[in-house]
Amino acid sequence: MFHDVQLFRTRNHDFDERVIAVEMETVKLSEIVLKWYPDLIPFLRQTELDRNIVLRDGINILGPGDAMEIIHYSICDNQKNGYIH
Repeated sequence: MFHDVQLFRTRNHDFDERVIAVEMETVKLSEIVLKWYPDLIPFLRQTELDRNIVLRDGINILGPGDAMEIIHYSICDNQKNGYIH
């Protein structure tokens, strides 16, 4: 698990500029799956489970709906270059 803090410049509608800090955390997809949907482990490839996922606010804030969205996207992204025979 890797933690990083990113600084972003934002502007509101009055064009006032400010800098905000956002904590980023990098985890393996397997950590997300094990936390919310461990029954899916047998259906995922090792390459999918080993995929690095960067979470803007960390794994502790991630909910089950967000976790399923990440899992779904990772599966689709892994299969986009695949061929059906």
